[in-house]
Amino acid sequence: MTALAEVMEIAGAGHTRECSLKDNTLYFSYGDERIAFEHVKRVQATGKILIKVHPDCRVVVSAPEDADDAAILAAVKKRARWIYEQLRDFRKQMEHVTPRQYISGESHYYLGKQYVLKVLEAPDTVQGVKLLRGSIEVTVRSKSAAKVQALLSEWYKTRAKEVFSRRLDAMLEQTLWVTERPPMRILTMQTQWGSCSPNGRITLNPHLVKAPRECIDYVILHELCHIAEHNHSERFYRLMNQVMPKWEKTKERLDGMVNKFF
Repeated sequence: MTALAEVMEIAGAGHTRECSLKDNTLYFSYGDERIAFEHVKRVQATGKILIKVHPDCRVVVSAPEDADDAAILAAVKKRARWIYEQLRDFRKQMEHVTPRQYISGESHYYLGKQYVLKVLEAPDTVQGVKLLRGSIEVTVRSKSAAKVQALLSEWYKTRAKEVFSRRLDAMLEQTLWVTERPPMRILTMQTQWGSCSPNGRITLNPHLVKAPRECIDYVILHELCHIAEHNHSERFYRLMNQVMPKWEKTKERLDGMVNKFF
């Protein structure tokens, strides 16, 4: 699974106070802040407890079924400083995010490049989207933010299917452990760039087509590595380092673009 935030397995210890538990939601304090996180079971998991901080400031902890509450709380307390810093950074990013209005003049992205949105009203013209030099032009019969958003969304999905298919073929040349081209689908997700099912089907987020090609390649390679190793094990990271030696920098670049794409 490729999440939109860092997956932390090893981090420095932080100073925490007592933790508490209620249903699947747990709480701990760091400094003067009380932080909630969701506890979910990991399927086919190793003994590791994984912590993810999502751009919407949700904290999710995935643990093996045999991990008890004490072990989960201990893992979270050990990583408390890292969790706090991730939340702080995402909150700062959210302060500068303006909800999209889908009107002329807005910035939208495609393959890492910034384009100006131009909305044209033409009652007798076929509605659609065109990519021009420096702009994305959307033609509608009558101006409606909902219609412009729907047309753009469909255009991105169509482009994503084409681009991802080409990049998947290119990345398969590097992942020699994949003997057959895996099935691929496009699905809009709020907290993941991509995922790989146990049977090897790769799912990619159409928003990813807004990112630079290197970032697209990183996500595809990440999921192809999951075909060989479904968990984030040492073997998984060895494979990632083999096919993309500087993947951490690419991941950091992609994570930094999240609020520009949604």
